Amino acid sequence: MTVTCAIRYVIDPFQRDAFEAYARNWLTIIPACGGDLLGYWLPHEGTNNIAHALISFENLAAYEAYRARLKTDSAGAANFAMAQEKRFILSEERTFLTPVTAARG
Repeated sequence: MTVTCAIRYVIDPFQRDAFEAYARNWLTIIPACGGDLLGYWLPHEGTNNIAHALISFENLAAYEAYRARLKTDSAGAANFAMAQEKRFILSEERTFLTPVTAARG
C-alpha cells in the first residue's frame, strides 16, 4: 500500500527565495534516499506563508528506511542546516495519506 507524506510548511514570506532554494535541493536528495518526490509548492496567491511538499513511499517501513538514510546523507544534512541557520521555516506538519482514487490522464 502506497503512503504519501504530505508536509505543510509555515514559512517566512520574506524569505520565499530561501525556501525555494531549500525545496530545489531536495529534488535530488529525496530520490537518492529512496523517496518518490511528487513535488514542492510555494504560495502563489492568497495566503503567502504556507508551502507544501508530497513524497510517496511503498509503505511506512520504506518511509522509516528513507528517514534513516536521510540522517546519514551529507547533502540532506547540509540542507537541514541551511534551513536552521536562515530560519525561513517557522513550523511544519506531516500527515500520511493513502490514495482513494488516482487521477486519469
